[in-house]
Amino acid sequence: MEITKEMAALDEWLAQDGLDPPVREELEELKARYMAAADGAADAADGAADAADAADGDASAAVAEEINDRFYRFMEFGTAGMRGIMGAGPNRINIHTIRKISQGYADYLNEITEGKGRPAKVAIAYDNRRHSDLFAFEAACVFVANGVETHLFGRLSATPLLSFAARELGTDGGVVVTASHNNKAYNGYKIYDSHGCQSMPAEAERAAALIDMVDMWDGVKTIAGRYPAEDGDETAYEGATPGVLGLMKRAEETEALMNIIPEDMEQAYIGRVLAESLTPGALEGIKAVFTPLNGAGNVPVQAIMAKAGIGRLFTVKEQEHPNPDFATAPEPNPEKPGALRLGLELCEKLKAEGDAPDILIGTDPDADRLGAAILHEDAYVQLTGNQAGVLMLDYIIACREALGTMPDRPVFVTTIVSTPITGEMADRHGIETRRVLTGFKNIGDQMNKLEADGEEQRYIFGFEESCGYCSGVYCRDKDAQNAALLLLEAAGVQKGRGKTLLDRVYELYGEYGYYMDALEELVRPGEKGMHEIAAVMAKLRLEGARAVFSAGLASYTDYLSRERTVYGDKTKGDGSCVLQREQDSKTKGNASCVLNTEPVTDVPVSDVVEFGLADGCRILARPSGTEPKLKIYYTGVGATEEDAREAIARMKQEIAEAIK
Repeated sequence: MEITKEMAALDEWLAQDGLDPPVREELEELKARYMAAADGAADAADGAADAADAADGDASAAVAEEINDRFYRFMEFGTAGMRGIMGAGPNRINIHTIRKISQGYADYLNEITEGKGRPAKVAIAYDNRRHSDLFAFEAACVFVANGVETHLFGRLSATPLLSFAARELGTDGGVVVTASHNNKAYNGYKIYDSHGCQSMPAEAERAAALIDMVDMWDGVKTIAGRYPAEDGDETAYEGATPGVLGLMKRAEETEALMNIIPEDMEQAYIGRVLAESLTPGALEGIKAVFTPLNGAGNVPVQAIMAKAGIGRLFTVKEQEHPNPDFATAPEPNPEKPGALRLGLELCEKLKAEGDAPDILIGTDPDADRLGAAILHEDAYVQLTGNQAGVLMLDYIIACREALGTMPDRPVFVTTIVSTPITGEMADRHGIETRRVLTGFKNIGDQMNKLEADGEEQRYIFGFEESCGYCSGVYCRDKDAQNAALLLLEAAGVQKGRGKTLLDRVYELYGEYGYYMDALEELVRPGEKGMHEIAAVMAKLRLEGARAVFSAGLASYTDYLSRERTVYGDKTKGDGSCVLQREQDSKTKGNASCVLNTEPVTDVPVSDVVEFGLADGCRILARPSGTEPKLKIYYTGVGATEEDAREAIARMKQEIAEAIK
């Protein structure tokens, strides 16, 4: 049997004396499956095969592909750190990869604090996912062993709470162990800077370089071996790793650099979220259903709603308490209709009983994203992430203008893939719009820049279409708790008008035009999938892909080369001509319509392409930074809702033609 480099890497892991027992067991089982399937495949090759041997050949290929996927690389940093499937191997999340990442990040923290005359300082939080608390403790043990003052939450915590705590504690960095909204197979490791913002590219690249330099077996320092599990060790919450809270407490008692963050930090955070209220008392007439999707949002959201005086708050009981298996929401992403299924069922049940909720809200497992559905014309309608962002911006503008609290030269921040209607709204009210790359860290970075200039009060709101929102500068990440408060207050105000939030959406469409959005996701897992995604992006960059749009192309932007091509009539210089679909064009290649090419200077390099159509519609495409998928974003614009929907359907067909 041929020994591949991946199989050799598997054997190298098995040869390690300090290999984590569950990891060893998993690898031994994987190797046994491969050997058994390979023997069957060998029989088939010898000509003595039957149907079972043929099946063994297929099984051998499948196991070989699985081994390859586990061992062909070490996990990469994406838009939000590292995220991957839990399991054995360097391309998986496990104790050994967590230790390697933590060692490299500890080296980075020590590097940036060298000469300051004090230890580097880090804060760590984690969500409800399987082994999140254990991975957080393992990270803490590496930090302490490297002389880093470590502050660790003793129970699962919302991601924005880590951002807030990092700022309050004055840390040099932070870590959240989470895979956000991914399914139960995943976990991850997000790193933060001294501002409580997810690390920006230059910082993340340096940390990644130091991580790459760490030998997983001989290059990691840790104190974890001092704290073996003992009978009676305390477990933090239902679904947590047994005994890990006890390990944390024993380490805190004996390690000067190990600190468990007190619970009053969460109370301070809740108070700061409540300070973002714009209409005190607006929730008194609201009835809402809430689901934390078995994640970290349960405690803070319920506390905030109670303090804000909500009329009635019903909780989806099956999803109220932590559960790493997400049994009732296999894809715990509030963007997706399936994630809110039980919440919608509870809404319908209460409506049938004559106690209809006005709104359903749901937070993802690490409580940084918010999804919502509105009771409108006797049916529950789920808002898109863009619609919720539009409503919050509209509410903030109206309240601040009415209260006289709109700052001088206000700033609103959004991402290049989020709805452009918000830019129109901001312009009408004299608000500067800053468009940034995908990932809330880029919105947080704009807060940092304003803070550095002593102008953080100019920031009024930031949002991205993937259900991420924040109106305050108390943290530097999206905050589902903040978003829940704002959206429910906005719902209360509209209810006072005898309207719903969806009524307000349609009022805004009437003012600015109908902006509909849609997202297509091409899921391509594994090494093969990574190459397939790259091939699709390459097709979209071909000149031919620019000539498939029946509406005509007004502009094409490649954020990787940082160039924007603007099409127009060069003889007039007024943009009156656009790049027509090739079969409609009288001049091959439409060369006469290239008005000019200009550099893109307002955002950094990124693997994104954008097509701006002559009718105001647009399309953007990019590989996900955290999942094995290609995302294609469509914005349809029209005089009516039907016009916008038809535009999206047309664009989807034309993109399918471009990438076939």
